[in-house]
Amino acid sequence: MGEHEPDGGRKVAEAAKGASGRKSGKTASAGAGGAGSAKKTASARKAAAAKKAAPAKKAAAAKKAPGRTAAAKKTNGKTTSAKKTTTKKAAPISKARPPKKVTIAPPKATVALGEAAPARTVAPEPPKGESRTALVRRARRINRELAEVFPYAHPELDFENPFQLLVATVLSAQTTDLRVNQTTPALFAKYPTPEDLAAANPEEVEEILRPTGFFRAKTKSVMGLSKALVEEFGGQVPGRLDDLVKLPGVGRKTAFVVLGNAFGHPGITVDTHFQRLVRRWRWTEETDPDKIEAAVGALFPKSDWTDLSHHVIWHGRRICHARKPACGACPIAPLCPAYGEGETDPEKAKKLLKYEKGGFPGQRLKPPQAYLEAGGKPAPPLGATG
Repeated sequence: MGEHEPDGGRKVAEAAKGASGRKSGKTASAGAGGAGSAKKTASARKAAAAKKAAPAKKAAAAKKAPGRTAAAKKTNGKTTSAKKTTTKKAAPISKARPPKKVTIAPPKATVALGEAAPARTVAPEPPKGESRTALVRRARRINRELAEVFPYAHPELDFENPFQLLVATVLSAQTTDLRVNQTTPALFAKYPTPEDLAAANPEEVEEILRPTGFFRAKTKSVMGLSKALVEEFGGQVPGRLDDLVKLPGVGRKTAFVVLGNAFGHPGITVDTHFQRLVRRWRWTEETDPDKIEAAVGALFPKSDWTDLSHHVIWHGRRICHARKPACGACPIAPLCPAYGEGETDPEKAKKLLKYEKGGFPGQRLKPPQAYLEAGGKPAPPLGATG
């Protein structure tokens, strides 16, 4: 038994070992299966925990968002990506700047234009909000103020009868009344009547009228109207507008000068000074002389027309000049919408005054007595020095 015991023991041991091995194998497999199920259970628990923790993580991420920039700075790679992202976002902002400037520019321009508008005094629009009644009142007040400044206003052409005034007015085109007044004494001394001038030698008349400019055309006009007076009106100047405008070289302006100052018939003389001032005062926007005459005439009673013409023309020649008005010396500055177009400094404005207001002679060689009594000075004759 002693000899077979070892072998039997080995067999038994082997059998036992195999059984134990099988048991261990089963146990191992069972253990592996248990471990797998445990892992699955753990992952499920982690997923559930993650779901529960998601809102908290989001809240924490929102709170820590400002800190991402600091974290990005610590990591070079993250910093680069952050810079790239920032660059991409900044590009649209820089592109959006020009449209913003364009949007802002028009209001600034409008404001600038609105502020500069009062300085642009030549604008033809009437003052904003001025009614027709207010315009009439302002226009008539201006005329009254000018009547106080120029109570001695008169036609500034020397004449002794309607014929002389008619000829002098025709000659005043494109020249000054002073030059005409210096020229007509010689003309009327040689040709005192329409009959004399109609029969004159054209060359001799041209030589006399040369200082007035356009002497050939003017010679033709004055000789033509003289001939028409002789042939159609018996050598007398007619006192009707329709008859006067038929004469050579005579228009409405010339006709109204003659009618108003030689016959006492009211009329508006729309010369260059009159046109300039009534537009500056915004009495009318018209530029055609006939339309200006109608528009201004509607603002005043007919009896004021002749004196109104004198007041406006005198003011235009002495104070409200074409190029540089003497605004600082203007008596109607508070009523003038164009104030500021010229010199507003009182001392400088005084130096711009012409004729008697500036201490210089007037236009006429033989002015009315009222003008002389008011301190006016007669003009010097042609060729006079000093």
